[in-house]
Amino acid sequence: MVLILALLSTFSIVAHDPETGEWGIAVASKVPFVGQMVPWAKAGAGAVATQARTNLFYGPEGLRLLEEGRSAEETIALLTMADSLAEHRQIGVVDSRGNSASFTGGETLDWAGGVSGPGYAVQGNILTGPEVISAMEQAFISHPGDVLAFRLLEALKAGEDAGGDSRGKQSAAILVVRENSGHDGNSDIIVDLRVSDNPEAVTELRRLYLHWWEPLYMNDLYDGARGNAILSRMSLREYEEAWMKNAVAWSMAMADLDLDRALAIALEADALEPDNPSIMDTVAEILFRLGRSEEAAEWGARALDLAPEDTYLQNQLARFRRTVEPES
Repeated sequence: MVLILALLSTFSIVAHDPETGEWGIAVASKVPFVGQMVPWAKAGAGAVATQARTNLFYGPEGLRLLEEGRSAEETIALLTMADSLAEHRQIGVVDSRGNSASFTGGETLDWAGGVSGPGYAVQGNILTGPEVISAMEQAFISHPGDVLAFRLLEALKAGEDAGGDSRGKQSAAILVVRENSGHDGNSDIIVDLRVSDNPEAVTELRRLYLHWWEPLYMNDLYDGARGNAILSRMSLREYEEAWMKNAVAWSMAMADLDLDRALAIALEADALEPDNPSIMDTVAEILFRLGRSEEAAEWGARALDLAPEDTYLQNQLARFRRTVEPES
């Protein structure tokens, strides 16, 4: 085995969602560029986090073993058995069936350790203490209905809040894969975001994810059963800003998907930005699709008052009013 070494101390979680067929990793560290070294995942095969005195060979070789059908435990055993520096390594693996395992070598720097459970493995080294791992595990299992990426980010944030890397904060990353889930179905990568050098890397990673999230799942809402499945797993925590609530509500409206919930989300957006004509138009559109044309016209008129030269809003209001006052 060729050993490729990098001193990388960090905390991470690897996980699998059997309902959506997703595998993912989230990781943070005081070391810069953690996203270029720790996370590895392949749709249909599994996920690997390689860290501590990092052996980058563990990433591609681990995925190859997982693709062959090896279990998480077998993969770790095969990777470490031929590695003379295995006692300095740390690795977390989730396989194609969701089996998980975590390995921490005896020479890994304190505090170091890990835990694994159904569909997840959490591990870290040079941490403030075991409470980091415990907090990450609890955060992950506390949100079983949310999409995998958000659960991973919640775990990462919990680990940081519990103390995280004892040396400080600098980089973070998240990688999530699902077959044919990338742009136009041309890749398996759902999320691949990295913050390489930032004093609040985990916070910045979450901000980037929230901006990435809107185009990521909106297309899924138009796909019948898939749309309903995604919608059922959406948590309002995932779209806290007005523009995101508006984007979700509008996409739900265009897909005629759970319009009552879409209206509630749009009204939340309006409460955050009460003078935003785009949000008012979303409320109007949903009301119109619910058969409440008179209310739709009222909201459309309010939006147009704020942007009287907007031809789109003019056409929208005329459309709503035609239903309330049919042409003779």
